[in-house]
Amino acid sequence: MKDIVFCSNNCFVLYSAAVQAKNSENKEPVLSLPQSPLKERPPKAFHQYSNNISTLDVHCLPQLQEKVSPPSSPPIMFPPAFEAAKVEAKPDELKVTVKLKPRLKAIHGSLDDCRPPSKKWKGMKWKKWSIQIVIPKGSFKPPGEEEIDEFLKKLGTTLKPDPVPKDYRKCCFCHEEGDGLTDGPARLLNLDLDLWVHLNCALWSTEVYETQAGALINVELALRRGLQMKCMFCHKMGATSGCHRLRCTNIYHFTCAIKAQCMFFKDKTMLCPMHKPKGTHEQELSYFAVFRRVYVQRDEVRQIASIVQRGERDHTFRVGSLIFHAVGQLLPQQMQAFHSSKALFPVGYEASRLYWSMRYANRRCRYLCSIEEKDGLPLFVIKVVEQGHEDLILTDTTPK
Repeated sequence: MKDIVFCSNNCFVLYSAAVQAKNSENKEPVLSLPQSPLKERPPKAFHQYSNNISTLDVHCLPQLQEKVSPPSSPPIMFPPAFEAAKVEAKPDELKVTVKLKPRLKAIHGSLDDCRPPSKKWKGMKWKKWSIQIVIPKGSFKPPGEEEIDEFLKKLGTTLKPDPVPKDYRKCCFCHEEGDGLTDGPARLLNLDLDLWVHLNCALWSTEVYETQAGALINVELALRRGLQMKCMFCHKMGATSGCHRLRCTNIYHFTCAIKAQCMFFKDKTMLCPMHKPKGTHEQELSYFAVFRRVYVQRDEVRQIASIVQRGERDHTFRVGSLIFHAVGQLLPQQMQAFHSSKALFPVGYEASRLYWSMRYANRRCRYLCSIEEKDGLPLFVIKVVEQGHEDLILTDTTPK
């Protein structure tokens, strides 16, 4: 029979054929209801209620038609996660390869589902990234220093210091200006007032030899001979390095001998390209850097005397931090009072020195020292010139 709903006191009760059968067994009077013209449907639920019902309103439940759902769209096919995704590029461009690791699937109902997901990169500060760069083939010329300087000037992003003044000192042997390469002519050494020679140019001269203290002997003798000798490579005067082979007259500058591929030996001998052995030699010297202390042996007393005799000088004479300005003079009547057993005190002598400051422990200042005459005796004057302070003048009758 058809399921029926009774409404009483805002309560809905569902009855079925089984309920009516049970009521008939209990011999309880049940109202008969007219049959609905709708088709019979099998019972869906079985509910039993024992209530005293009066004044019943009977209603028939409407049947709702099921809505037809639209056809489902076809599923989107994603590529498997474990396959590597490759980015194709042209051979002239960069190639980048990225690999994706497969993600593990959790089994439903397992113990792993209950655990909270842990952070994979927790505690890690760096992550490695590998990339492959392919540079196309072709001729590539790196930019030079001049091009880089011009580019930086256009950008204006860097502060460039003032250019260092050019070194106009010239070697008396090879006639090249400034210090040479360490593995070449090397640094300049002072020979005399405004006379300079490269270390290796002097050292590899035939007459010159070196003492244990590092003094170079006979440099002036080699220079006088070099003024008359012509180099076989550049055809200029000043060549002093000759071939060690007997009766060979080939002579070179040290720098020209390197360019001509002469062979140098550890015993300070040299062979020209015509007489050098073929191939390599055990005693061959291929590195010319000199890091030890080397100087030119000279008569400093004679050098100072030549400076004094020149009178008006165009050059500054300096020894360490002491700069010599004027030598002064002594008259015949002053000779007795202006000298001691070790030194002379000429009037008008003047020199300056850079030394530690008397006011600050970590600064230097300029001390101007001079000798004057007072009451027929020498007066020693020291003028302290320091930035930010007035000049301080100190005087005494003795240099100490």
